[in-house]
Amino acid sequence: MTQSFSGKIKDKLIAAKRKWAEDGRLLTGAADEKHENRLPPGQRLVKDWPVLDLGITPHISPDAFELSITGEVENPLILDFEALLDLPNVQAKNDIHCVTSWSRYDNHWHGVSALALADIVKPTKDATHVLFTAHDGYTTNVRIDQFLDDDVLIAHHWEGEPLTEEHGGPVRVVIPKLYFWKSTKWVREINFAKHDKPGFWEERGYHNNADPWTEERYG
Repeated sequence: MTQSFSGKIKDKLIAAKRKWAEDGRLLTGAADEKHENRLPPGQRLVKDWPVLDLGITPHISPDAFELSITGEVENPLILDFEALLDLPNVQAKNDIHCVTSWSRYDNHWHGVSALALADIVKPTKDATHVLFTAHDGYTTNVRIDQFLDDDVLIAHHWEGEPLTEEHGGPVRVVIPKLYFWKSTKWVREINFAKHDKPGFWEERGYHNNADPWTEERYG
């Protein structure tokens, strides 16, 4: 089993992104609440997939991977990589939108739907939010209805290939309707919680909800 880390926290980048929030950078004031345009306001289309992280890259071999589903669920679960692959898998295509202003159309994913995962662990009526923790210590949060959407995935393949570690492999979350900081890379825990708990960027001035079409970039 292999798991290690490289790099160090990018303090200057984090400080710059906090300044973006303070200054309201990239806000256009042109909300598209009806989703009349495919490209959300303030975004630019890219063909590549930019790499953004906090500076620490976890190196997790598939045989070292474990995903814990915890909290307000009837059936808490720990999945290794093979067990995740054995669950009902789906393929999906969607657009992704980063708060740093880039968007990429027509991404092809392979993974387990959030709905299928919830069907196994059975969240209780007390669960109101879902909290994510990554192997690099990153955290973020969404409402339970945002997680239990039909396009949300726990993804292990992108464009027909295993998800690379620079993009969160072996397994990441994909929540395409929200800015992509909500789609946790290198996910290690999914916690169904009674109460909301802002994550890394939410504590640093970024919006708790993160809807790209209404420009919920900052809190």
